[in-house]
Amino acid sequence: MVTTPLSGEHDPGAHDPWETIASHITSAAARLGLDDGLTKMIVTPERSLEVAVPVRLDDGSIEMFTGWRIQHDTSRGPGKGGIRFHATVDAPMIAALAADMSIKCAVVNIPFGGAKGGVRVDPSQLSIGELERLSRRYTFDISAILGPDRDIPAPDVNTDFQVMSWVMDTMSMLRGRSTPGVVTGKPVAIGGSKGHAGATSFGVSVVTAATMRRLGRKVEGTKVVLQGYGKVGAPLVELLTKLGMVVVAVADVHGAILCETGISPTDLAQHAASTGTVVGFTGAEAIALEDLFSVEAEVAIPAAMGGAITEDVAKTMAASIVVEAANGPTTEAADAVFASKGTIVVPDVLANAGGVVASYFEWAEDRQGFAWEEDLFLSRHEQVMTDAFHAVVDLADAHGIALREAATSVGVARIAEATRLRGLFP
Repeated sequence: MVTTPLSGEHDPGAHDPWETIASHITSAAARLGLDDGLTKMIVTPERSLEVAVPVRLDDGSIEMFTGWRIQHDTSRGPGKGGIRFHATVDAPMIAALAADMSIKCAVVNIPFGGAKGGVRVDPSQLSIGELERLSRRYTFDISAILGPDRDIPAPDVNTDFQVMSWVMDTMSMLRGRSTPGVVTGKPVAIGGSKGHAGATSFGVSVVTAATMRRLGRKVEGTKVVLQGYGKVGAPLVELLTKLGMVVVAVADVHGAILCETGISPTDLAQHAASTGTVVGFTGAEAIALEDLFSVEAEVAIPAAMGGAITEDVAKTMAASIVVEAANGPTTEAADAVFASKGTIVVPDVLANAGGVVASYFEWAEDRQGFAWEEDLFLSRHEQVMTDAFHAVVDLADAHGIALREAATSVGVARIAEATRLRGLFP
């Protein structure tokens, strides 16, 4: 395996996201017959920037945070990837997510490379003023490698349209001109796109329905269990219900609920808005978090944090189809269990690519200075996701390999082609 020396504190026995994605890329490169030199170029991150982020807190004291921006591969275009604010952020995590973005952008065939950023912080402990100062200082610290033609951030865990607004404004102040194309996931009022909100969820719903149809199964009546009720999970309840699916169980960080007859997306949204959790939802039974994936259903959708589906979870998984709405939710040991059980796993680099597709459209609108109609945005979005799905499944069927192997192979092949064509400088 090709490895990269990245700093970070990891338990040697714990799930290592960097080693996992590096292994997937290396295996795909071997399957494609790429030589060692080209494989090393594709696996190794191009640039890793670590920054110290000083923030003045509301009480006048100064706290130090650590942030990163890692550009994994830009052979196919400028870096693209979100900014994550979380207490678990470290260099290997960001590197893995950046590599994941490289593959993801190539799988859906948009002209971006992979990048990712993050700050090790628990944003729930910050006031809105402290959060703004953190966002702006972090943006300033990584500004040298950002730009519409260099690296375009977007929202991720614990960041949203407001944080992206601060990022855009900070970059605009530094450049001395408005630069809406430097970041995506912005409000419509400052260059955002009408179709971007919920785009990741929309893409997951498109791929989930396409999977059922490809298998010759009915979409209507399909039972689904969903882990995560945040930016991706919450809209999914409504989107899947509109397709005729039945969401029977939902979990968030506080607990899980079960309703065999299906959960009303409107009622659950109202309950979560008033209580801050899905727990206590009227008409639903409370179940243990660890029992969520053992609930009888055809489809399981992890839409929370990476590494959530471990070997033990995979062994108790009742669903025969897993659609990865989260980034890196399945460990390699769990993948091996799914392979032995015949469980179909639609990988994150395909399933949740709807967000980066929407980001591409928003970036294109900003560069053109012309806003697309929402219907046009959504129809193009669905077409890109559908085309990518069938390209991956066709390859998997042709070679008798798992969808994760097929998707990674599609992505690595496209990155390899771009790298060969560009050559090695000097």
